[in-house]
Amino acid sequence: MRSRGSTRSPKGTGPSDARISEILSPIPRRHLLQTSESPTWLHVGLHSEANFQARCISPASATSSVGSVYPYSSSARRRLAFSALQQLDLTPGGSQTGSSASTRRGQEDSQNDPGAGRRWVRWMHKQGMKAWVVPLGIATSGWVKWCIGLGDYSGYNTPPIFGDYEAQRHWMELTIHLPPRQWYTYDPQYWGLDYPPLTAYISWLCGKVGSLIDPSWFAFEESRGIETYNSKLYMRSTVVALDMLVYVPALYAFTRVWHRSRSSRTQHVSLLILLFQPALLLIDFGHFQYNSVMLGLTLLAMNSFAAGLDLVGAVFFVLSLGFKQMALYYAPAIGSYLLGKCIFLGPVEGTRLFVRLAVVTLSSFILLFAPFLPPLAPISTFLAAISRIFPFSRGIFEDKVANFWCFTNVTLVKWKPLFLGKEGRLIKVSAALTVAGFLPAVFGLLWGAYKTRLRSRSRESEARTVSFETTAPTPSPTLPLLLYALLTTSMSFFLFSFQVHEKTILLPLLPLTLLLSGATAGDEVYSWGVLGNVVGVFSMWPLLKRDGLGVQYIAALLLWSRLVGYNPFRLRFDSFVGLLSTVVNVAMSLLHVLELVVTPPNRYPDLFPVLNVLISTPVFGFIWLWSIKRGIEVGWALGGLPGSEGLGAVKSVRREHGGRAVSLGHASGLALAGTSGYRDPRRRAIDRFRGSSVGIDE
Repeated sequence: MRSRGSTRSPKGTGPSDARISEILSPIPRRHLLQTSESPTWLHVGLHSEANFQARCISPASATSSVGSVYPYSSSARRRLAFSALQQLDLTPGGSQTGSSASTRRGQEDSQNDPGAGRRWVRWMHKQGMKAWVVPLGIATSGWVKWCIGLGDYSGYNTPPIFGDYEAQRHWMELTIHLPPRQWYTYDPQYWGLDYPPLTAYISWLCGKVGSLIDPSWFAFEESRGIETYNSKLYMRSTVVALDMLVYVPALYAFTRVWHRSRSSRTQHVSLLILLFQPALLLIDFGHFQYNSVMLGLTLLAMNSFAAGLDLVGAVFFVLSLGFKQMALYYAPAIGSYLLGKCIFLGPVEGTRLFVRLAVVTLSSFILLFAPFLPPLAPISTFLAAISRIFPFSRGIFEDKVANFWCFTNVTLVKWKPLFLGKEGRLIKVSAALTVAGFLPAVFGLLWGAYKTRLRSRSRESEARTVSFETTAPTPSPTLPLLLYALLTTSMSFFLFSFQVHEKTILLPLLPLTLLLSGATAGDEVYSWGVLGNVVGVFSMWPLLKRDGLGVQYIAALLLWSRLVGYNPFRLRFDSFVGLLSTVVNVAMSLLHVLELVVTPPNRYPDLFPVLNVLISTPVFGFIWLWSIKRGIEVGWALGGLPGSEGLGAVKSVRREHGGRAVSLGHASGLALAGTSGYRDPRRRAIDRFRGSSVGIDE
C-alpha cells in the first residue's frame, strides 16, 4: 500500500503520508464469464450461502490477450478454445488478504504437495527451456516403458499355452500365412484370433516386418512358444512403436485442445501425468498388450469432438472399436453426445448431421469387415468372426476381478451355480444392470441438449446467426459432460457387464485420469483421480504378481505418485474421499504385508486375490456414483437439467457456439440468492456485464 501520487516505497510510508491510499496488488485472475475461453469440464469446491455473499466477480485483466471487453467479437470467436474450468475451492469467511491469505496458502502448500512433475516443469520454464519439456517428457516415458519391458511378461516360460505375449505373436503368425477367411476359424483352441479386424491387420503388418528381419520368429506352426532374445526384443519394440505413433500424439493433442486456454506450464504438467499412468504402463509394456492403440484412437475421437469435427471423431471411434471390442464401454456416452448434438442443432441441421454420421459410421464398419463379407468371403466367415469377438460362452467373469459379480459371488450368492444351464438369463440380467448403470449419463447428455435447444428458440435469429451460420466447426454445448459420461458408462460396464477381466479397468481409468490432468492438487477431482488410479493398479496385482512384475509394480506406483504429488502414507480425514483413501491405503498395505509373511491355507488358495476384490470393488463403486453426481452437477451448471431454468447459462452457450458453460459456483450462487432474499454481488456484476455486452452486440 502507498499514498496516491506518492513515489515512495511501501517501507517509506509514514504518518506524514496519511492520505488516500491505494493497494498495489497483482492483477487478479479474470472470471471465466468475462473471457471468450470455453470450459470443457467443471469443478468447484464446497460452498455455502456465506461464500456467495462475500465473493464478487473478478475484474478483467488489463493485460489479457483475450477479448474480455468485447467477448463476442469476431476476434474473440477465432480464439475460441476448450479449457478446463478449475476454480479454487471456496473457503468460509469471505475473501482474505494480507498475511492471513499468505498463511492459508502456506498451510495448503504444506498439505498438498504440487508434485515432482509440476516442480520440474516450473524449473524448466524458469530456466528458459520450456520447449524441451515435451520432448524430454516423451523420451523419459519411452525409457520407462522400455525398462518395464525388460522384465517378464504374461505366460513367460509356461508351456504349452503360454500367455498374452504368445497370443499376440501367434496372431502375427496366422495373419501372414493364412487368408483372411481363415483368421477366425483356424485352431481356435490355441490362441485363436478373438479381436476385431483392425487388430488382425496390424498383426499382419507387424508379422510381415518381423519376417523380413528373421522368418523363424513367425514360422507357421513351428514358432509356437518361441522366446528367443531377438524375438522378444522385436515384440517389445512393436508395443513401444505403436504407442508412440498413436497414443502419445493423442495425449499431446488432448492437452493442446482441451487445455487450450490454460498456460503451457499446466499443459506440460497434464501431459506428464498422462504419460506415466501406471496401470497402462504395467499392462502394455509389462504384461504385454496393445491397449494404448485402442485408447489412443478413442482419445483422438474425443479431441475431434472437442474441435467440432464430429465426422472425423466418428471414424476414429469406429477404428477404436475395430481394434478392440472393449471400446464398446465408451459407445453409449459417445453415441449420446453425437445424438444430443443433432438434437441441439434442430430438425434441419440436426437431421443432416445425423445422416452424415450414420453414413460415415456404417461405411467405416463395412470397410473394416470387407475381407469377411460377401463377395470376398461367405457370410459364415463374418458370423464366425462375430462369435469369436463376443465370447459369451466364457462365463460372467474371469479369475478374480474387482466388479459387482465377483464381489457378490464371494459375499452374497454363487452366481454360476444359481444360473447353471440358464446362461442366457444371466446375460440378460447383466445387460439390464449395465444399462441401468450408464442410463444417468445418457439421459444427462440427451436431456441437456434438448433443453438447451428449447431455450434457444426465444432468440432463434441470433442463435442462427451466431451458432448455425458460422463456418467454424463447433462442439455440442454438452461437451463438458462428455468426460464424466465416459467415466460413468465405462465403469458401469466394468462393474456389471458380462465377461469382464482385470485389465478392463484401463477403460474407466482413461477418462478419470484425463479429468485428473486438469485438476488442482487437493481438490475433489484430484483426490478421486489419484485414488482410482492407485486402486486400479492394486486390483491388477494378482495378475502382475503372476507375471513376475512385482518390482515394476512398486516402481511405477511410486514414480507416478511422486510425479502428481500424492503421498499414500499421509492420513486424510478432511473429507469423505480423504477418509476413504486413508482406509483403503492402510488395507492395501496390510494385504501386501500379509502376502509376504503368510502362506494361504490349502483350502483357500485364492484368499489374497479375494481380499483384493473386497478392497477394490467398493472404491470402484464409489467412483461410479461420484461420476454420476458430478455429471448431475455439471449438467445443472450448464442449465440443461430439470429445475435449472433460472441459471441463465443458455445465453452464454448460444453466444459461444455451444462451447461455453457456466461454473457450478456461479449457478449455485444465483440459486442461493433467489431463495434467501439477498442479492449476490456476483449476480449484480454479471447482470451489468450482460447489459453492456448486449449493447455492444446491438
